[in-house]
Amino acid sequence: MPQRTKDVIWRRFGFKKPGKRETLEAIGKKYGITRERVRQIEEDGRARLKPKIGKYQEIFQYFITQLESSGGLKREDLFLNLFGDKILQNHISFLLSLSAPFIRLSETKDFYPLWTVDSNSLTLAKKVIASFYNILGEKKSPLAIEEPKPYQIFGKELEKQTVNRLSSQALQSFLEISKLIQQNPEGLFGLKDWPEINPRGIKDKAYLILKKEAKPLHFTQITQLIGRSNLGWKFSRPNLQSVHNELIRDPRFVLVGRGLYALKDWGYTNGVVKDVIFKVLKEKNEPLSKEEIVDNVLKQRFVKENTILLNLNNKKYFLRTPKGKYTIREI
Repeated sequence: MPQRTKDVIWRRFGFKKPGKRETLEAIGKKYGITRERVRQIEEDGRARLKPKIGKYQEIFQYFITQLESSGGLKREDLFLNLFGDKILQNHISFLLSLSAPFIRLSETKDFYPLWTVDSNSLTLAKKVIASFYNILGEKKSPLAIEEPKPYQIFGKELEKQTVNRLSSQALQSFLEISKLIQQNPEGLFGLKDWPEINPRGIKDKAYLILKKEAKPLHFTQITQLIGRSNLGWKFSRPNLQSVHNELIRDPRFVLVGRGLYALKDWGYTNGVVKDVIFKVLKEKNEPLSKEEIVDNVLKQRFVKENTILLNLNNKKYFLRTPKGKYTIREI
């Protein structure tokens, strides 16, 4: 192979500097030729090598088997990771470009670059991704992909023939090419802007901690759990005051006791004890006994009974009826 042709191949596929490929334009400037001429030289170099690859069919068949087991396609970085570290990935990509069955599809707004041996697999993948996107939108919570869940997940979303073609490995491979659907460190798939998938800052991490623990926690406990969480977050233990400030500001959290926070999703309402008493009486729309009020408020707040009684005796807001029950003072 002519030296210039060899050099173009090496530069285009990043053999000179592992992991770094040079553009047609950059190589063209080096040689004082157009980018189109560089492309022609690259094509000529690959054409010279193609007749020599026949004895490596066992290797190419291995590549094909890997793709077929993943539904016929695989996201480029994940596919190349199967065969070696970053130093070797450009070499693998070059080998794939020499053999006809392999097709590389470039990155788009919605999809990562990928390799396939059957362009029809991308059509199926797009249909599956669209259906899964709709399902996630309805469920509003991340899903795991395990056998035999592909069949359970889609139901009537896809025709039976399509669902029967799916394995959990193929479904995972399809979802991995999407930029709209992503997988978190726990292996769950969801929409990329969900906190469970891509937590943004301390407040999202605090939300996930409470959701995982499924009970109200003191902000010091939340801080500790964020710091030692095994959810794949790459940062050190946060500042205690920063966590408290985020909990105060974010409407997803409700202060239910002294420094104790719960999720609004669990049915807790905002406000101090007086506000909770007011809400209880308004919803019942009838006078309630002291015991009934205490019982209802304790479902919303982790406070002492005396705290509730002190607020209940505030005559500016509440009245005691002749029968010993309590109601809201009318304005």
